[in-house]
Amino acid sequence: MLELDLSPLESSHIGPENGLELEAELRAWQGELDRAEQALKTRARNPEAMLGWIRQPEDTETAREILRYVEGLTWVKDVVVLGIGGSALGAKALISALRPEAPVHFVDNVDPAPVKALLSRLDPRTTLVVAISKSGATAETLAAYLIFRRWLFDALGEDWRQHVAIVTDPEKGPLRAHARAEGLAAFDVPPDVGGRFSVFTPVGLLPLALAGVDLMQLLMGARAAAHRLDNARKSALVLFLLERYRGKRIHVLMPYGTRLALVADWFSQLHAESLGKAYDRKGARVHVGPTPLKAVGATDQHSLLQLFREGPNDKAFIFVLPRDLGEDLPMPEDPGLTAADYLFGKGLRELLLAEAEGTRRALTEARRPQYALWLPGINEAALGELLQTLMWQTALLGELYGVNAFDQPGVELAKRYTFALMGRKGFEDLLEEG
Repeated sequence: MLELDLSPLESSHIGPENGLELEAELRAWQGELDRAEQALKTRARNPEAMLGWIRQPEDTETAREILRYVEGLTWVKDVVVLGIGGSALGAKALISALRPEAPVHFVDNVDPAPVKALLSRLDPRTTLVVAISKSGATAETLAAYLIFRRWLFDALGEDWRQHVAIVTDPEKGPLRAHARAEGLAAFDVPPDVGGRFSVFTPVGLLPLALAGVDLMQLLMGARAAAHRLDNARKSALVLFLLERYRGKRIHVLMPYGTRLALVADWFSQLHAESLGKAYDRKGARVHVGPTPLKAVGATDQHSLLQLFREGPNDKAFIFVLPRDLGEDLPMPEDPGLTAADYLFGKGLRELLLAEAEGTRRALTEARRPQYALWLPGINEAALGELLQTLMWQTALLGELYGVNAFDQPGVELAKRYTFALMGRKGFEDLLEEG
């Protein structure tokens, strides 16, 4: 069970200019939170509202379909996932946390050197390539797919088709047409789910299954978030109040542990694309949106903590803390290092959690607002609940800000300029305008 600890935000700890009167403010905003939750649930009935992610954890049949497909891939030793942004970050974060040893390689950029290095060390006979793009027209994904498909064809001839799976829109787009024409294995991205909210669709589930992640436990955890929605409601409200009324415009997600590091990357996209908006739902120019910042404990205690504690007091900190890290690693006694005697016989887990507590106390002493999300452990159920809770939190924040959390108009113009610069037909006028 995910536990939310808001107590360090109390103004009695960090002062009224930085903290909150939690009980009173939560009570005062209860009606607004009810309205926000109901608005989301009502709009979820409309496929165009892009709220299908709310129902996605219930779709165990898609997970079973994926598992049946994966069971037949006994020859696969390496998986290459071609995708960018929401088509990669969720699966990448969960695999890093749950199956870091899995031979799943993400090509989520178009820097040629890493792609060439990956091609040079993989055996096409035992490699599966998974191309993921909801639109089927993502330039980076298509570029990588052209290269990997030719690599497979040159090595395997007509058998290349057995080494490709496509994840895209169920009806339209270049990749869907290509999958049909070539008879490729293909899985659907639900039309009412946007990329950054798609981790519990085949976008995330197919790579996760190929990595050996337990999909059913993951979805069970995600379903639990809906039954404990108070965690998302309260965390959304405190972030809104801290940004709007306390000037905390930067939201730092700081998980403790290397395995959770990429969860902060996933959160950054979720927060930035969903909440950074020029216009509200009524068309008024608002330019809202807190800036997400990722940090990892204990590593960033030695790089960012100096700024966090003594720099501008414009940040709110969200700690993600696992109670159980699994098998521990004890520190042996060493007579030659008596300066380290306070560590003898203790485990790395104890040290990591002490580092987290030390950071939290240091921030409180400096009157910096922070709260914690406690995970019971680093497992599928816990991470499923965490990610679904953060999606609900983001959606509720969108309602509080009055913006559409499910579009990304600011991203589209850069894509169109890219198409024009690369010579795609229909985009020539953009260069003339420039």
